[in-house]
Amino acid sequence: MSSNERILSPFTLPNGTELKNRLFMAPMTTCTGFYDGSVTDEVVEYYRARAGSIGTIVVECCFIDDLGPAFPGALGIDNDDKTEGLARIAAAIHERGSKALLQIYHGGRMVDPKLIGGRTTVAPSALAAPRDGAATPRALSGEEVTGMVSKFGDAVRRAIQAGFDGVELHGANTYLIQQFFSPNSNQRDDEWGGSRENRARFPLAVLDITHKMVRQYADDAFIIGYRFSPEELEVPGIRFDDTLFLLEKLAERGLDYLHFSLGTALRPSINDTEDPTPLIKKYIARRSENLAQIPVIGVGGIVNASDIDQAMDNGYDLVAVGRACIAYPDWTDRIARGEHLELSIDSTQREALEIPLPLWRFFLVEAMIRDMSMSDSMFKPGVFQETVQDDSRELVVNVSLETDHIADIELVSGGSDDVEFVTSFEEIRSRILDANTPHVDAISGATSQSEAVKKAVSKAMSKSGKALAAESGVVETGPRHVDVVVIGSGGAGLAAAIQAHDEGASVLVVEKMPTIGGNTVKASAGMNAAETRFQRVKGIHDSKALFYAETLKGGKNKNNPALLHRFVENAPQAIEWLADRGIMLNDITTTGGMSIDRTHRPRDGSAVGGYLISGLVRNINKRAIDVMLDTTVTGILTENGAVTGVRLVNDENETLTVMTHSVIVATGGFSANSDMVVKYRPDLAGFVTTNHKGATGGGIKLLQDIGAGTVDMGEIQIHPTVEQSTSYLISESIRGGGAILVNQQGARFFNEMETRDKVSAAIIGLAEKYAYILFDEHVRVKNKAADEYIARGLVTSASSPRELAAQLGMDEHQLSATLERYNGFVAQQQDSDFGRTTALRNPINQGPFYAIRIAPGVHHTMGGVTINPDTQVLNTDKQAIPGAYAAGEVVGGVHGGNRIGGNAVADIIIFGTLAGHMAASRAKSGL
Repeated sequence: MSSNERILSPFTLPNGTELKNRLFMAPMTTCTGFYDGSVTDEVVEYYRARAGSIGTIVVECCFIDDLGPAFPGALGIDNDDKTEGLARIAAAIHERGSKALLQIYHGGRMVDPKLIGGRTTVAPSALAAPRDGAATPRALSGEEVTGMVSKFGDAVRRAIQAGFDGVELHGANTYLIQQFFSPNSNQRDDEWGGSRENRARFPLAVLDITHKMVRQYADDAFIIGYRFSPEELEVPGIRFDDTLFLLEKLAERGLDYLHFSLGTALRPSINDTEDPTPLIKKYIARRSENLAQIPVIGVGGIVNASDIDQAMDNGYDLVAVGRACIAYPDWTDRIARGEHLELSIDSTQREALEIPLPLWRFFLVEAMIRDMSMSDSMFKPGVFQETVQDDSRELVVNVSLETDHIADIELVSGGSDDVEFVTSFEEIRSRILDANTPHVDAISGATSQSEAVKKAVSKAMSKSGKALAAESGVVETGPRHVDVVVIGSGGAGLAAAIQAHDEGASVLVVEKMPTIGGNTVKASAGMNAAETRFQRVKGIHDSKALFYAETLKGGKNKNNPALLHRFVENAPQAIEWLADRGIMLNDITTTGGMSIDRTHRPRDGSAVGGYLISGLVRNINKRAIDVMLDTTVTGILTENGAVTGVRLVNDENETLTVMTHSVIVATGGFSANSDMVVKYRPDLAGFVTTNHKGATGGGIKLLQDIGAGTVDMGEIQIHPTVEQSTSYLISESIRGGGAILVNQQGARFFNEMETRDKVSAAIIGLAEKYAYILFDEHVRVKNKAADEYIARGLVTSASSPRELAAQLGMDEHQLSATLERYNGFVAQQQDSDFGRTTALRNPINQGPFYAIRIAPGVHHTMGGVTINPDTQVLNTDKQAIPGAYAAGEVVGGVHGGNRIGGNAVADIIIFGTLAGHMAASRAKSGL
């Protein structure tokens, strides 16, 4: 068996649970919790980034009692309120495919009183730890010891309820469990002290209550591990014989693994200094047959595959990795590829590596950091003043830059007398400074202001970078060269850029608008895909064949079959592509035209667009992919019919040329270009659009200028549920969650889950030309988008259907009768009036009740340039234009005569990543 086969092969624990490999991430405190031990976003992302290929992650020690934290910023599991936050960590690890264990402990006399508000620490005996300045603890009473065992039990219960796969009892590092077994720290004369047997009572009692909680709350797959320090230096203190005695007792009660706590995995005895034999070899030689059934984890000094092999050759069954996982979140993948790693961290990469700042400053991590900031200077230090405009005022902003980071952002004038404005300014300022980039999420409710501030920072960075280049004597003597230029920063463009970068290409993203995101930020429903693992987990039986058939039917059989086959086949791997990059769409609903739940969305039910763009931008930032905002592509350059570059005009009105092997056009559709819409569909004159103002069809013209053909230009979709005064789209997930449509009289009039074109036609056919989407609290709690509609003032709400009818000017008796009849259909799961067969989820009977007045609006242009299934743009003779690729709404043929809700997001990720792959491949080939 090869080294990799041994390391990466599955391993079965004594309880029958299979680990996907023998590698553990060791529990290492990040010091990143809130003051009370609650979980922060930073620590969730830290674990998410390191999960995936590694088999198991043991999450840092969590204190089981408020007198137990041994570190500043320690995480707690001392009350039920902590469960929800810890569940986020478990979920983040599970989403990436690793097992999640939680280490639990109490610091005992090792707790600094400053960490517990100056209170007195507790321990088995009133003896201070043998270290300078250690406080003398209070000895626990017999009743308190019993209570402490119960607290460990409560912590195990919470770990189970939080979704962890197991717990590791921390009986090492001189913490409370070890303190009870140690003759140095435990000099009691009751049942919990004195003899070795009595000193073992506490760790055994903790293990007993752990088993009790597992039997009551978990299943047989729940993992129980125990970490121990095999020796103590103190006299008296624990010796190796004592440890073997304790481990035999623990093994009799049942454990799934033992975790040696050593500075280095092959460390010899610290007591018998004349014997160089590693303790693990002594352990293997002396353990009983019973103890030999329990696998052993080694930790300490593991960096490369050779370290793992050496540890396993000496007797360890499993290996835990510490600092190497901090320095390399993808450590397992690197080991699998045979890389040789140095234990060091680039000083400029903290954010990219998802290392929380408190951990970054921890001395063991600090020792690994190499200062790279000076060699990677990006800016000329200084203060740059920028004047920008939001929706209502002019803002003057000072941006302070250091060589490698944004030092400060100050509002000089424009809104400083407005408390709400200043509050939102401080929030966007904080986001930009924390991320060290202007590419961050806007503040909800202050989007225009946020984008203005982001633009000011972008302009300052651009000016500073140019000043640095000039000062350094760097003179551009010709056009810039990159492997791939991506035009458009919506979901398709960002996905393409990330994929191309990950395949080794240099990438430039060009966006004509002042902000990243394109029309994708407005997407609300989700992403369709069939045969995904998230469907399987939820017991949803789906097939690609059915997905294909329903999309073809929804598209009125006008879809390009080759593109549709590629779309359906690649959809599940597109879901995984996102998941691999920390963008989890693991909640599932349905949309009109689909017979099965296959619309994947964020777990919390929020709108998919903002979540998706936020995640993609995070990945863009990690990779330091260059994004030029406020920059228009005026032409694609060609030579002998092949793409050679692009011509740009930036916000300073400078004309630039960028030479490139490949161009990916991902500029979206043309719904916001009313002249273009009416050209192809005169009947849509006067309709509002749900699209952002940049959706003007510019990319289609760019490609037509180099000979591209087009298809289906007259196929323009109107969305049935658009709030007309704001042009705000009301997500299909609301109807998919169980809402209905009623007319002004309070009656249903059509199958709400039909395709968008048919529902739109039904609303247009009403005398009043509008309708209401009506739902209750059942729907609202599962769709965060509904809260946004409420916050925007788009929703009418009332405590009862009668009150709601009065507010809407409806006949209350008709509305009540409509709801009663519909609720009967839900009970029967059969709609006798309109044939609705999906999303009959819950009766609409739980107040408050909500309604939004809606009518159709121009939503999606199915037509666009022609491509082949490899995203190559085709000319009017159906021949590929070398170096030209396109993805997303700029392309025609995928959706035919009508787009199914949830298919647009699938389209942009599927074809965006494919375009990135194709463009990078062309660059590597040197064409």
